[in-house]
Amino acid sequence: MGTFICYPKCSTCKKAEKWLQEHGISYELRDIRLQNPDRSELAAWYEKSGLELKRFFNTSGNIYKEQKLKDRLPAMSEDEKLDLLSTDGMLVKRPIFVTENCVLVGFKEKEWEEALL
Repeated sequence: MGTFICYPKCSTCKKAEKWLQEHGISYELRDIRLQNPDRSELAAWYEKSGLELKRFFNTSGNIYKEQKLKDRLPAMSEDEKLDLLSTDGMLVKRPIFVTENCVLVGFKEKEWEEALL
C-alpha cells in the first residue's frame, strides 16, 4: 500500500494511476492541490528517495518559470528549497508514490516496475 500524490488533471499522473491499477497496487490518492505536502513530509521523502532535491521541483510548471527558479535554485540552501516546495503543491514534481520502502518522483515506468513489482 502506498500514497499516490498527484494532480488529477495531469496526463502523467493519469498514466501512473492507470499503471498502478493495471498492476494491482493499492494506494491512497492524495490531490496535491488540496493537500500540499508540508516541509516535514518533503524532507522525509527527499531523504528516503536518495534523489537530488532539484528532482522534486516541477520544472515545467508555470510557477517554476514565473519565479525564475532555474536561475535561483543553485544558490539556494537545502532548507530554502524545502521551504519553497512546501508553499505550493504546483511547485512539486508529480506524481509521487510513497511506500514504507521507497519514494518515487515523476513517472518512469521502468523505475516504478523495479521499485514496486
